[in-house]
Amino acid sequence: MSSASVENEILVIGATGKTGRRVVSRLQAKGLAVRPGSRRSAIPFDWENPATWKASLAGMETAYVAYSPDLAVPSAHAVIRDFVKAAEEQGLKRVVLLSERNEARARACEQLLMDSSLEWTILRPSWFAQNFSEGGFLEGVLQGLVAVPASGAPEPFVDLEDVADVAVAALTEEGHVGKVYEMTGPASLTWDEAVAEIAAVTGKTVTFQACTAAEFAATLVSVGVPSEDTSFVATLVEQILDGKNSATADGVARALGREPRSFADFCRDAHAAGVWG
Repeated sequence: MSSASVENEILVIGATGKTGRRVVSRLQAKGLAVRPGSRRSAIPFDWENPATWKASLAGMETAYVAYSPDLAVPSAHAVIRDFVKAAEEQGLKRVVLLSERNEARARACEQLLMDSSLEWTILRPSWFAQNFSEGGFLEGVLQGLVAVPASGAPEPFVDLEDVADVAVAALTEEGHVGKVYEMTGPASLTWDEAVAEIAAVTGKTVTFQACTAAEFAATLVSVGVPSEDTSFVATLVEQILDGKNSATADGVARALGREPRSFADFCRDAHAAGVWG
């Protein structure tokens, strides 16, 4: 399949999400046509309403897919199975799927794509550094205390700018089909070390405190996460941060031919953008 061109519109499912909006902006900066896929798009896409999928997929050859709420949700397998079938029926050729590291249910969803007729690239990022600046831990940073159900194991936080760069490369360039890119930052940091870097760049007191999954679930409720989802999300976070993902990986370098951005790079840019006040 040839590289994407202006005539070949690219579908971005999850276009308003953390990765999706970055992918959209990069594709548009390249002069490529983008069809945003979200509930509020001109051509709406809703994971919970399969009737919307056909119109979104119509005429598309290439798609970036970020499933919401998470591929680890038990119901995701059936949804991705039906989506892959719909994509094949509508003539989609290439999919770049956002997945995650070392999660069995996510792997099962990946396999559905691998077993299909579609060309595929799988992205498995580590914990996003931007969760401290535009995600669930921003409020904790602003209040001076980040509480997470972490085991004490270090995490090789990945910068979303790198994830988006890899996604765009896989969408628009040759050489990425059939590849699995496990993406991390260049070094693993403990949570104490990560919040200390934020404190150093902001000049504010920010500390880390390990908490239980139940305590974290209560925090999620306080920041607006639907109560019916909090127990699952808290348990999932606890499992992700149990130490199995502590090692760094070379996906960014393999995909882009350069080293990944460091957590210090992320802190510098986030501070410059004023997200931490």
